[in-house]
Amino acid sequence: MPRITFIEFDGTVHVVDAPENISVMMAAKTNKVPGIDADCGGTCSCATCRVYVDPAWMAKVGGPNALEAEMIEFGEEVQENARLSCQITVTKELNGLIVRTPASQR
Repeated sequence: MPRITFIEFDGTVHVVDAPENISVMMAAKTNKVPGIDADCGGTCSCATCRVYVDPAWMAKVGGPNALEAEMIEFGEEVQENARLSCQITVTKELNGLIVRTPASQR
């Protein structure tokens, strides 16, 4: 089972095991990781599940599609490595993934 590390804005670390084929958002919600609100439930319409993908993982995770990029721009603290966790699917290739949550989602 892939392991994902979530790092809160204050440095608090949460390491979770996530089944393949669910979203990173669902892995966070299932494991009660703070900072992933997911108000829309994962439909890419609210940007409250935004994360910053560790730069070492960007090539494997990939960039956002046009709709996701638009949603990210509406948020605060926009960074180049921002993604919506509802749009990242857990795969075995993402075992070890590291993402950070923004302070605005505390």
